[in-house]
Amino acid sequence: MPTRLLIIADTHLPRRARRLPPAVWEAAEAVDVVVHAGDWVTVELLDELERRTQRLIGVYGNNDGPDLRERLPETARAEIDGVRFVVIHETGAAAGREKRMDAAFDDAEVLVFGHSHIPWDTTTPGGMRLLNPGSPTDRRRQPACTYLTAETDDGALTAVRLHEVTLR
Repeated sequence: MPTRLLIIADTHLPRRARRLPPAVWEAAEAVDVVVHAGDWVTVELLDELERRTQRLIGVYGNNDGPDLRERLPETARAEIDGVRFVVIHETGAAAGREKRMDAAFDDAEVLVFGHSHIPWDTTTPGGMRLLNPGSPTDRRRQPACTYLTAETDDGALTAVRLHEVTLR
């Protein structure tokens, strides 16, 4: 049976929105694992996600203060159904990202990152999948706020889907 994932980043609560959109909470409560790639901004969101989800994998971002940095790593590693994940917040400039990440994380099959608020889904020359969910609360120059869902099953990442969010 596949493991269902919600992948989010750059929630920036309460600076960009007062709360996560209902669709994101619905997804968080329906999946097996939530992955958050940093810039939570408030520890209350971390507490609430820990309470309302089955499993949470998260890292801190550049906008996260000492309270979040005490509880979260800069880099997280996890194996889910035989798929090796690394989660970080920043990867640097888009130009050359695939080669840099291959060199930095040669043991990963999937690298989840945030920071740019720009959805990203590519595969590096070394075969690693790079995923950025965008932001569910701050679209910046993107047409919509976004998040990702995916599944892992028997050593494979499948069903990666970008979702647009309607803010209410």
